[in-house]
Amino acid sequence: MARPEEPQQIPFVGDITEYLETGAPASVRKAILDGGKDDILSETYPYEREMKGKDYDKHMRRLQVELVKMLFDLRATGKRLCVLFEGRDAAGKGGAIERMRENLNPRAAYIVALPKPTEREATQWYFQRYIDWLPAAGEVALFDRSWYNRGVVEHVFGFCTPEQRQLFFRQLPEFEKMVVDEGIILVKLWLNVGRAEQLRRFLKREMDPLKQWKLSWIDVEGLKKWDEYSAAIEETLAKSHSEYAPWTVIRADDKARARIAAIQSVLNAVDYAGKDRKAIGPVDSRICGGPGILDG
Repeated sequence: MARPEEPQQIPFVGDITEYLETGAPASVRKAILDGGKDDILSETYPYEREMKGKDYDKHMRRLQVELVKMLFDLRATGKRLCVLFEGRDAAGKGGAIERMRENLNPRAAYIVALPKPTEREATQWYFQRYIDWLPAAGEVALFDRSWYNRGVVEHVFGFCTPEQRQLFFRQLPEFEKMVVDEGIILVKLWLNVGRAEQLRRFLKREMDPLKQWKLSWIDVEGLKKWDEYSAAIEETLAKSHSEYAPWTVIRADDKARARIAAIQSVLNAVDYAGKDRKAIGPVDSRICGGPGILDG
């Protein structure tokens, strides 16, 4: 009689719960254990509860129509749009990107999520592999992480040397100036999530069989490096926020509000035929603004 196969152990499942129980600050653990399903865990977030679904759906419907109009205009005029989505792990980058792209022609609006550099790419000019993915006429490139890996993740985990990071910051302004001077519309979005909310999202991911496979060593170890991430993020935003390539920071503890703010920010950055500013609506300045709105 054949022995039944043992269930395969999914890597890192259980590690998030262990961190909650033994590694998380007491205040973070208490916020998660005491928080209700729709409660905002951050004490400094300007809302206590998540946005109501009916309000979100109504506004998102209008924004989706505007996105389709925007892409039609880009195709007609040959304009090029590049949107960078950055933020800590579980900040909601992937969900915001999907909401932005869901009704757009995938031949013209594509996601760029580059893996770890190959041995050859690691010896190239740092910006080189990103250049190939910049948009052509009538295209929208949505970067799920970007060249800013060097400023934050690579630095925090020691994947680059201090000299390489310093060179990155020296070359970055000219690189982005060349992108903008080329005529590419560059929008940089930083999704800022609180510590308790980030951990709560990882716990949900750990319990969801459809999302468990997304967990990585970086996720687990990154939870332990909150302060190191914070310092790297603040320095990176300070050194890369410019008049021609500014950062838009979105406090993303509420995914619904963050997705709306992200799409509004992109629509407001592009001039396109038939733009309906009333449909886009005013950006919520309590959760969306410059680097000064960054929290934690």
